[in-house]
Amino acid sequence: MELQPEMHRWNVSPTEAVALQRQLKDRVVLQPPPGLRVERIAGADVSTEKGKDTGFGGIVVLDAATLAPVAQSGSAVTLGFPYVPGLLSFRELPVVAVAWERLTVRPDVLIFDGHGIAHPRRLGIASHGGLLFGIPSIGCGKSLLVGTHGKLGEERGATSPITHRGEVVGMAVRTRKAVQPVYVSPGHLMDLPTAVELVLRASPKYREPETTRQAHRLVNALRRADGEAAELE
Repeated sequence: MELQPEMHRWNVSPTEAVALQRQLKDRVVLQPPPGLRVERIAGADVSTEKGKDTGFGGIVVLDAATLAPVAQSGSAVTLGFPYVPGLLSFRELPVVAVAWERLTVRPDVLIFDGHGIAHPRRLGIASHGGLLFGIPSIGCGKSLLVGTHGKLGEERGATSPITHRGEVVGMAVRTRKAVQPVYVSPGHLMDLPTAVELVLRASPKYREPETTRQAHRLVNALRRADGEAAELE
């Protein structure tokens, strides 16, 4: 699974990272590719442990119709960037990129446990990752990073636009009746209605989409296995 041509180096300072976000946001395309057919949908996640410098990344590809896993890959990479709110992609994408290169089945859409354009500089991890991997991508976060939204209905499928600085950047989406919404935004090669539709399709039973749940399970298992291996040494 090849990456797009090198967009930038990863060994940057937080100030340089902010400048890169401002440049890269102009490359984001907020429209799906013509005739996009979603037969396989994937989730990406990273797990870290406080005080340790290894990030465990994982991608799980699901059949879009049944949500059954069809492929997965993992990685363990030394983290090279500090934890800075709003700059998560510079810390986590190098970890996800190694898992992406090891993936044998290409998904049609990649959902990140984070944000797309619902970000202070309109380049969250889903937008940055979509650009890096050249794939339609969606951000589905558990909490708001920017913006506000109105009241949602209690029923599954209820939505309310997220607005930030006068612009609609995402949607609060109720994936389960009377449960806290998730916060959906386009990443790259994606629009908001399609992003909402796909997140709901991937969330038949739980608050979080099955893509996120499966990827989260994988990276936590990788992190635990590494810890157990260390204890055995």
